[in-house]
Amino acid sequence: QVQLVESGGGMVQTGGSLRLSCAGSGGDFRPYNMGWFRQAPGKEREFVGVIVKWSGGYTDYADSVKGRFTISRDNTKNILYLQMNSLRPDDTAVYSCAATTSVWSARRSPEHYRYWGQGTQVTVSS
Repeated sequence: QVQLVESGGGMVQTGGSLRLSCAGSGGDFRPYNMGWFRQAPGKEREFVGVIVKWSGGYTDYADSVKGRFTISRDNTKNILYLQMNSLRPDDTAVYSCAATTSVWSARRSPEHYRYWGQGTQVTVSS
């Protein structure tokens, strides 16, 4: 049974840091592009970042998080990470990881992702 489970969420003050993890099980996720998305209360789900399949040599980020967030993957452990620095109140949301076999050009489209985790809450206080 293929499954993704996020962890590492919590509450942090403005300017603080947090690292989220996404553990995959039930299969090998090396052939999947792995993405992070977030959804704040009353708002639509939005793209955060993605890392390319296999070596992870390519990444892409939303403009709102560039320079602050870093996505990485450990294929040996089947774990995806999201390092978040310089956090702001508008980063508050439920963060979810996802996996897709679609082409790179579809990397920002949640409709193309096959597997999703349940999400982990991140709250940034002012």
